[in-house]
Amino acid sequence: MIRIIGIDPGSRCTGFGIIESDGIKSRYIHSGFIKVQGDELAEKLGYIFAELSLVIKEWQPEVMAVEQVFVGKNVDSALKLGQARGAAICAGVNAGLSVGEYSPRTIKKAVVGRGAADKTQMQEMMRIILKLTQKLQSDEADALAVALCHAHSNTRLGQIHKQIKNTGAGW
Repeated sequence: MIRIIGIDPGSRCTGFGIIESDGIKSRYIHSGFIKVQGDELAEKLGYIFAELSLVIKEWQPEVMAVEQVFVGKNVDSALKLGQARGAAICAGVNAGLSVGEYSPRTIKKAVVGRGAADKTQMQEMMRIILKLTQKLQSDEADALAVALCHAHSNTRLGQIHKQIKNTGAGW
């Protein structure tokens, strides 16, 4: 089992979710969200970095998975999201974690089975998959989905590497 922290970055609210998984079985450890504080952008980014650093220190994940930026119609929002994402990645790298990155569509497809799932579907699937009784806030549910996507992706890659190794084929 590997401990994974998933991050759903946001300039107003950043979700995090921690699971342990062998890629097939996954167990919920902890989740929450950071209500970003600060007036200036630099203060907000520093707050994200500091708070995630504390979460990482307390819960000791081994790897980090982060949702990639989706650029919709509002480029300014995408830039702010990218900066929040950068602060989160820096917190992980600063703690010595390797970082996996996944598109929103890939995450939804890995967890719900289709890339166009809405927030409610994501919340419900996380509750079901991780056998939770409490309702999850949408940012923390998304962060847990990022962590599960990473667990599933790495399992598939590990299986491919084993097959190649067992057949004697090289890269």
